[in-house]
Amino acid sequence: MKNFAQYLVETKQTFDYRIKIAGDITAEQMNQLEKSMAQFDVIKMSEKKSTPVMKTLPDFPKFENERVTHMDVSFNYPATEIGMRQVCELLGMDPNRMLMQPREYAEKLDQEREGYEQQPESVLADTDFPAPNAEQKELSDDYSAAPEEHKIVVQNEYKSDFTIAGGKTPAAKTTSDFPMNNESPMSKQNEIPEVKSFAR
Repeated sequence: MKNFAQYLVETKQTFDYRIKIAGDITAEQMNQLEKSMAQFDVIKMSEKKSTPVMKTLPDFPKFENERVTHMDVSFNYPATEIGMRQVCELLGMDPNRMLMQPREYAEKLDQEREGYEQQPESVLADTDFPAPNAEQKELSDDYSAAPEEHKIVVQNEYKSDFTIAGGKTPAAKTTSDFPMNNESPMSKQNEIPEVKSFAR
């Protein structure tokens, strides 16, 4: 039977995050950040990595022409993004330039972005369109050989002005077509009517 210490070891959980910072971070700021993260009991921390300068930053849409510095951190205690933003603010860093995500979520985002970055030319090159048949080739040749004025007529070939068998349907009548009484009912009264009381 396992003792309590063994159960504690087996149920021990680590909290893995990826911290991203828009822009460059100095060595002094990095050292202060590491000291501040000691409150969450750091198990391990990767070396900081930086992306090339990018026009738009997917994680920081408000900033442009910046590089993103990121690092992976594992804690014994859970941390929140709000808490890490406060730590950055206390160190004199802009809290809006800092983002903390669970590492697994951040890795999935990176994989999705790699798929989005595929160039449209390569997508079109891999697409196998069927070869045009003889009728399509003939129509294409006829269209390219036609004068410009005929091409315009072909483009505007459809017109809605056509005759229906049985003649045109008469226009529907609206309330404006019915005769209106323009006289007020009060204009025919010569004198004020006498009000009769039913009181006894």
